Amino acid sequence: MSSNPIPQSSGGGGGGGRGGGTSDGLFQKPRDPSMAPRHYRTPRSLPDVCPKEPTGDGRGLCDGPSVVADQHRWTVYNSKVNLPAALNDPRLAKRESDFFTKTWGLDFAETDVMPSFYLPNITREHFSSYLQETAQREKIHERCKNVCPNKDDLSVPTITNNHDKARAELEQVPKIFMKPEFVLNDPATFNAVLPWSHFSVAGGKNSRDVASSRLLQEKLSHYLDVVEVSIARQISLRSEAFFHAMSSQHELQDQMRETADAVAKLRARTAAIDRVMCRGPLRVLRDALTRNNCVKLHNKLKLMAAVHQTQPTVQLLLSTSEFVGALELIATTKEVLQQELQGIHSFRHLGSQLCEMERLIDKMMVADFSTYAQSDLNRPFEEDSQVMEKDRLQSLVFGLLRQRKLDFLDIYSDEMIRAAKNVVRQCVVKSVSQISEIDADTVKFHEQMRLMTFHQWFDLLLDIFEHFILFLKRIKATLSVIRNVVLEVLDSSQRSRLAEVTSATNHSNEDEEESGGSALNSGEAELAYLTHEGLFISDALNEAEQRSSVTAQARAQTRAEACGSDSASATTESSSSREHNSNTTSSLPIGGAAAIEDVMPSDLELGRVANNVQELLYTASDVSHDRCVKVLMTRAKDGSLERLSSAEFVCLSQAVESFVKDTEELCGRRSMSLRGALQSQANRFVQRFHEERKTKLSLLLDNERWKQAEVPAEFQDLVDSIADGRISLPDRKHTGSEDRKPSEFLCVDGQKYAVVGTVLLLIRMFLEYCQCVNDIPSITTDILTRLTDLLKHFNSRSCQLVLGAGALQVVGLKTITTRNLALASRCLQLVVHYIPVIRAHFETRLQPKQYSVLRHFDHITKDYNDHIAEISAKLVAIMDSMFEKALSKYEVKAPMPSACLRNVCKQMAKMHEAIYELLPEEQTQMLFLRINARFNLHLKRQLARLGVINDGGPQNGLVMVDVAFYSENVQALRSLECLDLNMPEIWEQKR
Repeated sequence: MSSNPIPQSSGGGGGGGRGGGTSDGLFQKPRDPSMAPRHYRTPRSLPDVCPKEPTGDGRGLCDGPSVVADQHRWTVYNSKVNLPAALNDPRLAKRESDFFTKTWGLDFAETDVMPSFYLPNITREHFSSYLQETAQREKIHERCKNVCPNKDDLSVPTITNNHDKARAELEQVPKIFMKPEFVLNDPATFNAVLPWSHFSVAGGKNSRDVASSRLLQEKLSHYLDVVEVSIARQISLRSEAFFHAMSSQHELQDQMRETADAVAKLRARTAAIDRVMCRGPLRVLRDALTRNNCVKLHNKLKLMAAVHQTQPTVQLLLSTSEFVGALELIATTKEVLQQELQGIHSFRHLGSQLCEMERLIDKMMVADFSTYAQSDLNRPFEEDSQVMEKDRLQSLVFGLLRQRKLDFLDIYSDEMIRAAKNVVRQCVVKSVSQISEIDADTVKFHEQMRLMTFHQWFDLLLDIFEHFILFLKRIKATLSVIRNVVLEVLDSSQRSRLAEVTSATNHSNEDEEESGGSALNSGEAELAYLTHEGLFISDALNEAEQRSSVTAQARAQTRAEACGSDSASATTESSSSREHNSNTTSSLPIGGAAAIEDVMPSDLELGRVANNVQELLYTASDVSHDRCVKVLMTRAKDGSLERLSSAEFVCLSQAVESFVKDTEELCGRRSMSLRGALQSQANRFVQRFHEERKTKLSLLLDNERWKQAEVPAEFQDLVDSIADGRISLPDRKHTGSEDRKPSEFLCVDGQKYAVVGTVLLLIRMFLEYCQCVNDIPSITTDILTRLTDLLKHFNSRSCQLVLGAGALQVVGLKTITTRNLALASRCLQLVVHYIPVIRAHFETRLQPKQYSVLRHFDHITKDYNDHIAEISAKLVAIMDSMFEKALSKYEVKAPMPSACLRNVCKQMAKMHEAIYELLPEEQTQMLFLRINARFNLHLKRQLARLGVINDGGPQNGLVMVDVAFYSENVQALRSLECLDLNMPEIWEQKR
């Protein structure tokens, strides 16, 4: 049937085809792709003339006109005629000739449009192959149309006529018979079908009634025949479907029969297999499950027996202070109760009892640790052992960490503070007991230290320092044990996690095998459930899980043993307690490292505890320093420390510095409380030290007569030691220094200084200041400030006494001579010489950030230089007033040299005699140059007043004689031979 051609209903298409002798309206659609015509040529699409809008065919763009290749050929793009121009002739009468023709011209319509080069010319030959392929099928199609007319053309009218006829016959049947609710039981329906009105009421049968009933019977029979004929017609039209359904029913019954036979054979075979192969193995499996249940029951009973012995065992461990073992036993028992024995009625109160025991153990450990701290910190210092009962301490620390009692260090800190107070009290009681002058029963504790002499109190302080060093060493050793336990627990936790990761990686294949075994066990349990109606399903599944958990617990036990070998708890358990634990908990499952890891603090908490241990050592150092500060301040309350001598205070300072350095090396903490207390006492000491020397200097200056003093050999040796770089007071007097005679001058770096006695003592004073800085470095800045104040005081007071003539009233000098002035200037120069030396010495003792205080030396140097310049100016002013007074009476007349110039030369000689031995030659020459300049100025003014000019006249000659006399006398003085007097300046310059 698939080879029959399908006629096309399109008349236009078919007519066009038949006009050419063949039908191009026929097409055979193959049902199988393999039956498609092989030589059918695909129609070629026409090229696109608008490359800007591609049709989707890639070759269309390639076949279009190319601007590069066809730029000199005419293409469709060169056309100047559009569609409106082609459809509308511009030469028609009704159209304006200039509207369409102004662009294309008048004759554009007659222009022949050239055929397109890109559109193929379609002819009949293009369809020849298709017509040849379909010619044979077309002939067959036409022949079939003649033999069997088209169903649409021939059969339709017949069918329509028969259908109309049958419909007309069915319409004769009353509609009441066709209604769905047609029921003869209904009286209305029955009366409508059998009209009893046509029959006689009397019940007689006349001829009319018989005829009516026969007519009704025939009518109903006719209705029945019409309906039966219609049904028969419908059945005949669907006979094939009925026959097909009947044949299918017979086939289905045959298949059902065969299936029933196969099922019967399968059941018989299955029964045989069950009888021969399954009943025995299933009985074995059931017996195995029963045995496993009995074994588990026995293990449960043994486990319950072991748990029942937990409380007595814990009490036994607590009696021997085995807190760690008791806690581990409680934790293991609680884990067993939660995992293995959950829901056991007899153990319903055991969990709360274990928790209560655990809280009791916590309190016992805290109390025991407090007792241990008291015993350790208050035991005599004569004992050699640094750590008391090390194993006990490790056990307590591990137990407290296990219970997360991380505040146990606060207990130790409180005990440490109380023990530090006891250290001081014991030392004081011991020292007072050796002093008979002090009655310890009647004198208060603080008063006892004040009643001691300095040496007794200093010995007490050294004893306290020594005891606190031992105290800190003992605390450091104890805290080191605690820190080691914390670090071991932390390291064990980290290694345990690393081992778990490594084990999980290495045993991945074993886990897969175990999971396969678990799946097999689950399969066996399922089979037992299917066979025995679920009597052993829970036990079978639990057994499968138990096998995997036992393997995991065995691995956890191995890791716990590896980690537990390094833990602190392993060192604290006695052999008896271990044996008892092993006997009691042998049947308990291994909690091991997993349980310990659950209760142990985290790494962060353990790290914080380790840091707190170090901070506690710092606190111990601070507490020790605070107690020593109390001792120091108790002694200083009445000001006794301020009245110490320099040597005594230096001893105190050195002892404190030594103790501070020892504690800093021991604890690694720079405590500042004791240093601060010493600094405050040092400031008071420096203030008193400075006031004493300032008062002494003031007394010396007030009694100074400003005469040159002899220099003892002791001071010369002191100056020489400074020159050698030893800026300190000698420890003892040099042998033979008293036998040497004192010298007139002080030799410093090759220069001779004529000094007064006050300056010699001033040099010794600032060496005492420098020595104090060497002994007490913490007071460097304060000493520097005080020393600069002392130097300023010497400068200002000497200025008041000499330049201000204060010595006239204070000492009773008659006058301030030029020798006094020159001697004061030289003393000031000696101090200025030593200021850089003092500055360099202090600079080595200061921190870089403290260098700003050195500027005080710069200010002092400037003040001293200004003072020296003022003294020089005073000397010049003295001679200036003499020149003004003497030369104002000068007259140019014989005899020569004049008396005035003789007097001037005499005064110059006295000045030179007074200062020559005191001042160096350079300063003497500079001073006389300035004096000579003032002489020339006054002589020049007097000559100008007298009208004497440099004209070579008699008066000029007389003046030149006086000038020559002045020059000879001045240059005859020692060290002034080469002095340039510049005498021509006395004459007025000619303009």
